[in-house]
Amino acid sequence: MNAKLEPFHNRLAKNRKHLGKWARRVGVQCYRLYDNDIPGTPLAIDLYENLVHVSEYERNHGMEEAEHAQWLADCLEIISAVLEVHTDSIYLKFRQRQKGSQQYNRFARQGGEFIVRENSLKFIINPSDYLDVGLFLDHRITRQMVRENAEGKKVLNLFAYTGSFSVYAAAGGASETLTVDMSNTYLQWADRNLVLNGFDGENHKLLQADVLQWLKDPTDRDFDLIVIDPPTFSNSKRMEGTLDTQRDHVWIINQALMICAPGAEIWFSTNYRKFKLDDSGIKSENIQDITKQTIPPDFRNDKVHYCYRIFAR
Repeated sequence: MNAKLEPFHNRLAKNRKHLGKWARRVGVQCYRLYDNDIPGTPLAIDLYENLVHVSEYERNHGMEEAEHAQWLADCLEIISAVLEVHTDSIYLKFRQRQKGSQQYNRFARQGGEFIVRENSLKFIINPSDYLDVGLFLDHRITRQMVRENAEGKKVLNLFAYTGSFSVYAAAGGASETLTVDMSNTYLQWADRNLVLNGFDGENHKLLQADVLQWLKDPTDRDFDLIVIDPPTFSNSKRMEGTLDTQRDHVWIINQALMICAPGAEIWFSTNYRKFKLDDSGIKSENIQDITKQTIPPDFRNDKVHYCYRIFAR
C-alpha cells in the first residue's frame, strides 16, 4: 500500500466500523461513508447498498497525469479492500465546479440502473451515466420530514430532478402531487420512481416546464406544501435567460407564495455553500431555518445544504 495513503486507509476503516454500526441500527442502506476527511485525499464516498460511488473533488494536486492516475488506482484499491467490494461495483467521478447544462452531463461509462431502498421506499439510481446518481443522500432527513407533513395535502415539487420528494409526499398520504422539471429525462425517471412505489394514479402528475417561466403563469394553484430545491446556477438551452439561486431565490419564493393555499408552507433548499437568505424581501412573517435539523449525521460538512421552512399567510 502507498504509505502516503495509510491515513486514508485507517480513516475509511474507522468510518466503516462506526457509521456501519449506526446505519444498521437506524435502518439506513444508503449513506456517506467518507467526505474529504483526510487532507490530500479529497474524495466523497457514498454507499448505495452494495454499490460505491466515489467523487474526486477539484483541486490543484500538483501531480503529473500518470502519477495522478496511479494515486487514484491506489485509492480505489484501498476502497475495494476496506469495503470488501469488487472494483466493478465502484463508480468513480471527477467532481468540479460546474454551471448550467454541464451540471448533469453524461459520462463515458454508461449502463446500469439499480434499485435501492430508503425509509421503506424504492428509488432507481444510475451510478454510471451522470455526475449524480439520482438520489441526493444529504436530503434523507428532509424527505422524511416532508413525508410526515404531507398527509391530505396538495404538494408541488419544483426543480424536481428524479422526483424523490414527490415519492415521499405520496407515501405520506398527499392527496395530489405535481412534479415539475425542465428535463424530460428526469421527469421520466421521476415517473418511474413514483410507479415503482405504487403511485401511478391521476393524482400524481408530472409537468415538463421551465420553472421560472411556469411561475410567471402557473397552470395550477392552491398548493398546501411546495418543495423548491433549485440548482445553484443554470443556463440550459431549454430555458429563457439564466437561473442564479442566490440572485433569484426571493422572486422564486414570492411567486410560490402566490400559489399557496391559506396556511400552506414552502420547503426551500439550496446546496450553494455561500448562500445567504434575503428574508427581508420574502413575503412571509414566519420563516424557519431548519438547516441543522436536516443535515444527516453521516455528513461532516454542515454546509452541504441550507434548508428553510416558509409559511404562507
